[in-house]
Amino acid sequence: MALNYPINSDWSTKEIVTVIDFFNIVEEAYEKGVSRDEFMRTYKAFKKIVNSKSEEKQLDQFYYEETGCSSYRAVQQAIKQKEPILRMKK
Repeated sequence: MALNYPINSDWSTKEIVTVIDFFNIVEEAYEKGVSRDEFMRTYKAFKKIVNSKSEEKQLDQFYYEETGCSSYRAVQQAIKQKEPILRMKK
């Protein structure tokens, strides 16, 4: 299945790869679980590119409509949990 990723045409190739990496790890958290630390590292790299809350919300909404996976909910869960593995449910 081909996914349409929420990307900004102003981003460099490296920035696009970083954003796609973040959305891939969000999806992985929903599918099988991921390291919470790795998830947070990927999120911090994503936030260096997408530092506006409104832009982050728009990207999350687009990605949620495409995949059924919410990056917002995954981040909130990763922040509050202490367990080393982040597992999300759709």
